[in-house]
Amino acid sequence: MTNANRHDIQVLNGLIRTTIDSADGYREAATETSDDGHRDLFTRRDVERRSVAEELGTSVRSLGGEPDAEGSILAKAQRAFMDVKHALLRDELSVVGALESTEDHVQAHFEKALEDSHISATTRETIRRAWDKVRDGHDQMRDLKHSLEGQKDANNRLFPQ
Repeated sequence: MTNANRHDIQVLNGLIRTTIDSADGYREAATETSDDGHRDLFTRRDVERRSVAEELGTSVRSLGGEPDAEGSILAKAQRAFMDVKHALLRDELSVVGALESTEDHVQAHFEKALEDSHISATTRETIRRAWDKVRDGHDQMRDLKHSLEGQKDANNRLFPQ
Protein backbone atom coordinates (compact mmCIF):
# COMPACT_ATOMS: atom_id res chain seq x y z
CA MET A 1 0.00 0.00 0.00
CA THR A 2 1.37 3.38 -0.92
CA ASN A 3 1.10 6.39 1.36
CA ALA A 4 -1.02 8.02 -1.34
CA ASN A 5 -3.64 5.29 -0.92
CA ARG A 6 -3.52 4.96 2.87
CA HIS A 7 -6.23 7.56 3.58
CA ASP A 8 -8.57 6.21 0.90
CA ILE A 9 -8.15 2.69 2.31
CA GLN A 10 -8.89 3.89 5.85
CA VAL A 11 -12.04 5.70 4.72
CA LEU A 12 -13.23 2.71 2.68
CA ASN A 13 -12.54 0.30 5.54
CA GLY A 14 -14.54 2.52 7.88
CA LEU A 15 -17.45 2.34 5.45
CA ILE A 16 -17.04 -1.43 5.17
CA ARG A 17 -17.32 -1.77 8.96
CA THR A 18 -20.37 0.50 9.01
CA THR A 19 -22.02 -1.40 6.15
CA ILE A 20 -21.34 -4.75 7.82
CA ASP A 21 -22.84 -3.35 11.04
CA SER A 22 -25.94 -2.46 9.06
CA ALA A 23 -26.09 -5.93 7.47
CA ASP A 24 -25.69 -7.59 10.87
CA GLY A 25 -28.53 -5.45 12.23
CA TYR A 26 -30.81 -6.47 9.38
CA ARG A 27 -29.89 -10.13 9.81
CA GLU A 28 -30.70 -10.00 13.50
CA ALA A 29 -33.94 -8.09 12.87
CA ALA A 30 -35.01 -10.76 10.39
CA THR A 31 -34.76 -13.36 13.16
CA GLU A 32 -36.61 -11.20 15.70
CA THR A 33 -39.55 -9.98 13.66
CA SER A 34 -42.86 -11.80 13.67
CA ASP A 35 -43.98 -10.16 10.42
CA ASP A 36 -43.19 -12.23 7.30
CA GLY A 37 -43.11 -9.14 5.06
CA HIS A 38 -40.64 -7.42 7.36
CA ARG A 39 -38.54 -10.59 7.56
CA ASP A 40 -38.26 -10.69 3.76
CA LEU A 41 -37.40 -6.98 3.63
CA PHE A 42 -34.74 -7.29 6.35
CA THR A 43 -33.21 -10.35 4.67
CA ARG A 44 -33.00 -8.51 1.33
CA ARG A 45 -31.34 -5.52 3.01
CA ASP A 46 -28.85 -7.83 4.76
CA VAL A 47 -27.82 -9.36 1.41
CA GLU A 48 -27.68 -5.93 -0.23
CA ARG A 49 -25.43 -4.51 2.51
CA ARG A 50 -23.05 -7.45 2.31
CA SER A 51 -22.82 -6.96 -1.45
CA VAL A 52 -21.97 -3.27 -0.97
CA ALA A 53 -19.33 -4.19 1.62
CA GLU A 54 -17.81 -6.63 -0.89
CA GLU A 55 -17.72 -3.95 -3.58
CA LEU A 56 -16.00 -1.54 -1.20
CA GLY A 57 -13.58 -4.36 -0.30
CA THR A 58 -12.72 -4.82 -3.95
CA SER A 59 -11.78 -1.13 -4.10
CA VAL A 60 -9.60 -1.51 -1.00
CA ARG A 61 -7.78 -4.43 -2.62
CA SER A 62 -7.27 -2.44 -5.82
CA LEU A 63 -5.58 0.26 -3.74
CA GLY A 64 -3.22 -2.32 -2.23
CA GLY A 65 -4.97 -2.70 1.12
CA GLU A 66 -6.73 -5.44 3.04
CA PRO A 67 -10.48 -4.90 3.50
CA ASP A 68 -12.01 -5.18 6.96
CA ALA A 69 -14.15 -8.28 7.33
CA GLU A 70 -16.12 -7.47 10.48
CA GLY A 71 -18.29 -4.75 11.86
CA SER A 72 -17.45 -2.61 14.86
CA ILE A 73 -17.51 -3.65 18.51
CA LEU A 74 -19.68 -0.63 19.35
CA ALA A 75 -22.37 -1.82 16.93
CA LYS A 76 -22.33 -5.27 18.53
CA ALA A 77 -22.90 -3.67 21.92
CA GLN A 78 -25.75 -1.55 20.51
CA ARG A 79 -27.42 -4.66 19.06
CA ALA A 80 -27.13 -6.42 22.43
CA PHE A 81 -28.85 -3.45 24.07
CA MET A 82 -31.57 -3.52 21.42
CA ASP A 83 -32.03 -7.27 22.02
CA VAL A 84 -32.85 -6.51 25.64
CA LYS A 85 -35.18 -3.65 24.68
CA HIS A 86 -36.97 -5.80 22.12
CA ALA A 87 -37.32 -8.66 24.62
CA LEU A 88 -39.01 -6.27 27.03
CA LEU A 89 -41.21 -4.41 24.54
CA ARG A 90 -41.85 -7.23 22.04
CA ASP A 91 -43.06 -5.05 19.21
CA GLU A 92 -42.14 -4.36 15.61
CA LEU A 93 -41.59 -0.68 16.34
CA SER A 94 -38.62 -1.44 18.61
CA VAL A 95 -37.01 -3.61 15.90
CA VAL A 96 -37.59 -1.06 13.14
CA GLY A 97 -36.55 1.81 15.43
CA ALA A 98 -33.21 0.11 16.05
CA LEU A 99 -32.72 -0.37 12.32
CA GLU A 100 -33.58 3.23 11.59
CA SER A 101 -31.09 4.40 14.22
CA THR A 102 -28.40 2.26 12.58
CA GLU A 103 -29.34 3.65 9.18
CA ASP A 104 -28.90 7.21 10.50
CA HIS A 105 -25.40 6.20 11.61
CA VAL A 106 -24.69 4.69 8.18
CA GLN A 107 -25.91 7.86 6.47
CA ALA A 108 -23.66 10.04 8.62
CA HIS A 109 -20.62 7.90 7.79
CA PHE A 110 -21.26 7.96 4.06
CA GLU A 111 -21.91 11.71 4.03
CA LYS A 112 -18.72 12.37 6.00
CA ALA A 113 -16.73 10.21 3.58
CA LEU A 114 -18.20 12.00 0.57
CA GLU A 115 -17.26 15.37 2.07
CA ASP A 116 -13.66 14.26 2.75
CA SER A 117 -11.44 16.51 0.65
CA HIS A 118 -8.45 14.18 1.02
CA ILE A 119 -9.83 11.17 -0.85
CA SER A 120 -9.18 10.59 -4.52
CA ALA A 121 -11.82 11.23 -7.18
CA THR A 122 -11.96 7.50 -7.92
CA THR A 123 -12.61 6.62 -4.29
CA ARG A 124 -15.23 9.37 -4.00
CA GLU A 125 -17.05 7.91 -7.01
CA THR A 126 -16.88 4.41 -5.47
CA ILE A 127 -18.37 5.78 -2.25
CA ARG A 128 -21.07 7.70 -4.13
CA ARG A 129 -22.16 4.57 -6.00
CA ALA A 130 -22.25 2.57 -2.76
CA TRP A 131 -24.26 5.31 -1.02
CA ASP A 132 -26.76 5.33 -3.90
CA LYS A 133 -27.41 1.63 -3.19
CA VAL A 134 -27.62 2.09 0.58
CA ARG A 135 -29.73 5.26 0.66
CA ASP A 136 -32.99 3.49 -0.20
CA GLY A 137 -32.67 1.33 2.91
CA HIS A 138 -32.27 4.38 5.09
CA ASP A 139 -35.34 6.05 3.64
CA GLN A 140 -37.38 2.85 3.75
CA MET A 141 -36.65 2.24 7.46
CA ARG A 142 -37.53 5.85 8.28
CA ASP A 143 -40.85 5.51 6.43
CA LEU A 144 -41.59 2.11 7.97
CA LYS A 145 -40.90 3.46 11.47
CA HIS A 146 -43.26 6.40 10.90
CA SER A 147 -45.91 4.04 9.54
CA LEU A 148 -45.66 1.78 12.60
CA GLU A 149 -45.78 4.81 14.90
CA GLY A 150 -48.94 5.93 13.12
CA GLN A 151 -50.51 2.49 13.56
CA LYS A 152 -49.60 2.50 17.23
CA ASP A 153 -51.18 5.94 17.65
CA ALA A 154 -54.30 4.84 15.78
CA ASN A 155 -54.68 1.86 18.12
CA ASN A 156 -54.46 4.08 21.19
CA ARG A 157 -57.86 4.30 22.89
CA LEU A 158 -57.42 8.07 23.13
CA PHE A 159 -57.00 8.40 19.35
CA PRO A 160 -60.11 10.00 17.82
CA GLN A 161 -62.13 7.50 15.79
